[in-house]
This record gives sequence, structure tokens and C-alpha cells, in this order.
Amino acid sequence: MAGTCVVGLQWGDEAKGKIVDLLGDQFDLVVRYNGGANAGHTVVVNGKTFKLSLLPTGVIRSNVTSVIGNGVVVYPPRFLEEVDQLAKVGLDVSKSLVVSSHAHVIFPYHMEEERLAENNTEGKIGTTGRGIGPCYQDKVGRRFAVRLGELLRPDHFRERLAQIVPFKNRLMLAFANGHPAGYKTFEPNALADEYLGYAEQLRPYIADTPRMLHDAVAAGKRILFEAAQGSLLDVDHGTYPYVTSSSSLPSGIWGGSGVPAKHITRTIGVVKAYTSRVGQGPFPTELDDGPQGIGERIRRIGREYGTVTGRPRRTGWLDMLTLRYTAALAGADEITLMLLDVLSGIPELKLCVAYEIDGERRTHFPSDAFDLERCKPVYETMPGWTEDITAVRTLAALPHAARRYIDRVAELVGLPVSVVSVGPDREQTIRV
Repeated sequence: MAGTCVVGLQWGDEAKGKIVDLLGDQFDLVVRYNGGANAGHTVVVNGKTFKLSLLPTGVIRSNVTSVIGNGVVVYPPRFLEEVDQLAKVGLDVSKSLVVSSHAHVIFPYHMEEERLAENNTEGKIGTTGRGIGPCYQDKVGRRFAVRLGELLRPDHFRERLAQIVPFKNRLMLAFANGHPAGYKTFEPNALADEYLGYAEQLRPYIADTPRMLHDAVAAGKRILFEAAQGSLLDVDHGTYPYVTSSSSLPSGIWGGSGVPAKHITRTIGVVKAYTSRVGQGPFPTELDDGPQGIGERIRRIGREYGTVTGRPRRTGWLDMLTLRYTAALAGADEITLMLLDVLSGIPELKLCVAYEIDGERRTHFPSDAFDLERCKPVYETMPGWTEDITAVRTLAALPHAARRYIDRVAELVGLPVSVVSVGPDREQTIRV
């Protein structure tokens, strides 16, 4: 079996979905192994735009089996909503989509818990508010977690909610600082009725996915693993605490799908031609230069607004220290350079090649986010280009300055560039 992983090497939103879609016809299965409905994927095929947050990007290809692994947390209404949205445009995924019975379930009290925590504490993380973090907290804490397969056992499920919901209601009261009008409470039977209704719709999709994937490995099937979020948001190796709640690096594949790492033979790191991030946290190369500045220009042309939340993303120059760090963590074999077209028309481009902290020059990424907050970028400048490159389909047809930019990025990361994207559509792609 040849297993491939597509992983973002920045703070997410690198256009991983486009790469997964481009590669999809080369694989038998596409597996999502981490995160939840906080991970937006936008894919454009023949001018038609598909926006997904929970389902794997592979669902767009009918000949591929798409798998939501046990490492994902699932909000049933969102799952069903995305399936219905695809059905409305003629994509029936009822035979090609499966979700792990061991994936954990997000409930409304998770979202309320997250809302109260974000609104009532100092040092906000800047979450999407989708209940992802509290659901993972319950998973690790064990006592109050519910797996998807438990919804298929109604009596057992009702007993579980009868134990869990009263505790959650007391927790909401504590978070709300004793002001009952400031928080929601939940009724176990009403919540059980609602989720048992979802269960009947979900039943055809729920499966023992580790066994299914082990069978696929034994049969020599080709599997593509799709990471959610980006490597700098990995709960262990990212810019903690401003990270997600799961392992977004390829290291999450083994735990999040049940497929051992020895079966992954190729790792593709996805990189934007610039940097962006959503929410709080350090960002050394951020361009906070006002409504007429380059940062806002990149945001506008690059459509840098969250697929899930619609929040404007922070934008800045490409940071080569972060890329070397995450490429090493991910074990990347190659990188794909995305959204290069967004940089067209900027006279001078910058690449961050070092940091300065307290007057000392550093060429490695600090392991501590508190140190990163103090870093000042040291830039290398390169000439930009004025040409519109969205119709270019070969490397040779790119402007000389664009080719130099690609070559310099590859040199500084120490990995070859295998794909250059010059627009959102599947066809707007240069294979190097």
C-alpha cells in the first residue's frame, strides 16, 4: 500500500482541499483523521464552488471512498447538512462516505461551554465556537464523552445523557459566575430525543473504520490522509496555547485513523505564497498596515475570510523559519506553493529568513509561543511581478520574478516544489 498525507505547514487555510481534490483520482480512499467542523475546505471545480467543514474533500469524487476517522469530533447536524448540500448539487455520497463509530460526538452544551469560557476568561484563544475543544476535553477526561456508535443504542444513550447533562448544567452555572440569565441549560430527555433522531439518519454511514482501513491496507488500496488545520496549530508542536485541540501533523494519523505510520510513504506539505492565521496568537510577519496596505490587499485578493466563521484572516509575508520547522515535524517530502497569483502586482516581496530577539539574530523557530511573541522578522527582499498569472499552466510561462520566488522558497525550505497554484479552480494548477 502507498499511503500519502496532505498536511498544511502554516496556521491552516493553506488550500489543502485543492491538493486533496487534485490527487483524489489517484486513490481509493481519502481519510480525515483530526479536527471537526472547525476546518473549512473550499474546492472549485469547473467554476462550481464546494465549501466543506466536516466531510473530507474526497467526497467530491464519486469513485473515492471518504472516511471520517475516529480522531475526528462530529456534530451530527453539520454532518447531515453537508451531505444534504452535496445532494442538492447532484452528489450522492450515501455509498461512498463512512464515519467511525468511535468518533466523539459534539453536543450543544459543548458549544455553550466554549462560549462561556471565551467570554469570561482572560487570554482568549480565539476559537471558532463550534464546541471542538470542550468535546476533546471530554474525550480525554473519559467520564462525560459519548462516541457516535453509542447513539445507535437508545437506552444506553439516554442513561449516559441522564448522567452527563446535570453535571454540564452545573458547569455552565459556574462559568456564568452565578448569573442564571447569562447561560443556557439543557434537558437530558429532550437532547436524547433530538440526537436519536440524528442517529437514524447517520446509521447507514457509521462503521468500524479501523477494521475497514486495515482491510484496505491488506488489499493494497491507495489511501490519502487529509489533515485538518495546519501544523502550527498542532496541540503538541504548534504555537501553544493558540492551537487547535488535536494532532494536525501526520503524527495524528496513527491515533486518528488506526493506520500505522509505517504505511505512509509520501507527505506533501501545503504552503501559501504568503502567511495567514485566524484568531489570537503570535504572528511575526503580520502586515498590520491599515486599510490601504499590502496586508489588506492580500486579504481582499486572496479572499482571506474563514470558510467556517467568515472571520477576516490576519495576513503577512511568508515566514521561512516556520516552514523549515513544520516541514521537519511533518517529515515532508515536497511542498506545494498555493495562491501565488495573489502576490501579482506587489512591487517588492519579502521573505522572513531570520528573527531578532533582544538584539540577537536567530535562524530557528522558537519552541515557545511566548518567545515567538517577542521575535522581530529579518527580511530578504525580492522583486515582484505585474503580470496576471491566473491563466498560466506551465512553469516556463511564469514571469521571471515569479519563478525566482518559487525557487528561493524551495531553496530556503530545502524541499522541491511539486505544484504551484495560480487560482482556486482545479485547472488553475502548474505541475512542476
